[in-house]
Amino acid sequence: MAAGFRPSSPGTHGSETAVNPAQLEPVAPGERIATLDVLRGFALGGILLMNMEAFVGPVMGSYSGLDPALAGVDRIADGLVYFFVQGKFFTLFSLLFGMGFAMMAQRADASGRPFVGLYFRRGLALLGIGLVHALLVWSGDVLVTYALLSFPLLAFHATPARVLAWLGAACYLAAPALLMGLGFLSLWVPGWDEFMAVQGQQMEAMLEAQRQAYGAGGYATAVAQRMADFGLMLSNLLVMGVLVFGMFLIGAAFMRSGAIQRPELHPRLYRMLREGVLPLGVLLMLASFVIQPSVALNSFTLRQATAQSLGLVAGALMCLGYVAWVMWLLARPVGQRWLGWLAPAGRMALTNYLVQSIVCTLVFYGYGLGFFEHLPRLWQIPFALGLFAVQVLYSQWWLERFRFGPAEWLWRSLTYLKPQPMRLAVAQAGS
Repeated sequence: MAAGFRPSSPGTHGSETAVNPAQLEPVAPGERIATLDVLRGFALGGILLMNMEAFVGPVMGSYSGLDPALAGVDRIADGLVYFFVQGKFFTLFSLLFGMGFAMMAQRADASGRPFVGLYFRRGLALLGIGLVHALLVWSGDVLVTYALLSFPLLAFHATPARVLAWLGAACYLAAPALLMGLGFLSLWVPGWDEFMAVQGQQMEAMLEAQRQAYGAGGYATAVAQRMADFGLMLSNLLVMGVLVFGMFLIGAAFMRSGAIQRPELHPRLYRMLREGVLPLGVLLMLASFVIQPSVALNSFTLRQATAQSLGLVAGALMCLGYVAWVMWLLARPVGQRWLGWLAPAGRMALTNYLVQSIVCTLVFYGYGLGFFEHLPRLWQIPFALGLFAVQVLYSQWWLERFRFGPAEWLWRSLTYLKPQPMRLAVAQAGS
């Protein structure tokens, strides 16, 4: 078993120890819910697999679903990632963010102190880190979206778990409902095809601009392109925002209900997710794949809307099924032994997410080693798995010596307005 991993204990709820009522502090290593760290590590590996296509080539090229230009083993690899990974792990990351919010709220309630100011500083600090990442490192950033959506999440601080779950599902489903509405509009609105053709030309122009800036341009050119990409990302919040916020609420419901801290008390929930929700998600994803696996930039029809909507619903269902299977494995010694290796990487999820972007852009972009669009789709998978394996091992080494990952230390220090003790020996001596 990886050092530092232990499953949630019925006696301690996995994380909640005595909290000083005079002050809220960062969660100490011994107070963490270990299963959350495993889930974060699992999500981190999936996120890298999902993002590889957007590192190796233009970011917009990764939005096309199954790439119709691929053939042979590259097409098979692309299809497998699209079917089982894309759209499933950013939802898992969003789910975990909601869990973290609810855990922070619970700790604040236990301490008897308000945490609104602390929470806003946490969101602003994440927004700052996200802006640096999006503009200076990689335009596929998700941190800015999380930070912006974290502020309205505060309104649900005291909402019961069942209400959070229903609100989250309704919010998430608003995105596929919007896509279906646009799909029906395509049947009735005069000039729709012409309008989409113009939009497609603009998207193709941006894709080519990304190819030139990231594949052949210097660092200053890449930063200028990232600023243009950032505007497009903000415009996509109408759809992406409701998806992410819906998963925030569902994640908060998991934590507030105790399903994460005490999974043994919720066997019916996890059985339903494993044996009902996951297979349903796979069937919906299969239907989406059969209807239309690829996304055209210059058209949007009812057929495409149906395929994308089914894919979005499938993504959430498969994500929840993945969580249930991870929890099932963690209830068994063999699962604890093998999945426990993911916990240190999950404790350093922010650092590892940023390092993935730094390493991959330096390998593939023109101002780095210049392998842009040179790594075949099949070989992107072992590259991602190899990089993630290094991160897993390095995270283990780092957390044997330090209390936080570097980015986590910065985030916490900005949140609490004071530098946090970094070395593990110093932190333990002061506790």
